[in-house]
Amino acid sequence: MLQIDLFTEISCPWCFVGHHRLDKVLAERFPELDVDIRQHPVLLLPDAPPEGLYIPDLLRWRYGATDPKAAFVRPEAEARASGFDLDLSHQLWAYRTQPAHGLILAARERGTQHRLAVAITDAYFLKAKNTSDADVLADIAMAHGFERQEAHAIALDPEQHRRVEQEAAQSAAAGVRSVPHFVFGGRIAINGGRSEDELASAIRQAAGMT
Repeated sequence: MLQIDLFTEISCPWCFVGHHRLDKVLAERFPELDVDIRQHPVLLLPDAPPEGLYIPDLLRWRYGATDPKAAFVRPEAEARASGFDLDLSHQLWAYRTQPAHGLILAARERGTQHRLAVAITDAYFLKAKNTSDADVLADIAMAHGFERQEAHAIALDPEQHRRVEQEAAQSAAAGVRSVPHFVFGGRIAINGGRSEDELASAIRQAAGMT
């Protein structure tokens, strides 16, 4: 079995692309390969307020971008190149992600971690959901091995939020600087908006297929 460690942030559009490209490459090019995808949290906006941050303002403050649509062009194009529809103008708020990451960490022992992470990221980008809201997260988690009340409690648990922050700090200390960050087989690391061919090459190398 090939272990794939995937470091992502819920509100990162490149992570949306990375999630779907990884799944697409595995399904189309490595259908017989057994994989264990382990999700790790990265916090790009650890101090985001409960009401969220307006993304056009955030882009202006952080990057001097005066036209949000210009910043959206490349990730939207990369998503389309892999057959996925992504319109970043649908979601104009960035929310704190500790609650979502907390649920994803809890899903590790249930074997549903990756699918839950993809579902939460899809809900954020495709349905413009507030994925810091415990009710929203609980609704999503019910299809991934959780009782609704249990998921709701985990999403609100301060101790689980601290666990997320600790893991994110460990990731940063280990050198994870940009997301998505992939580690295949514990030894082949690539990051950023990688193409399907680049992902496939890394998987072949890690699985000893080259």
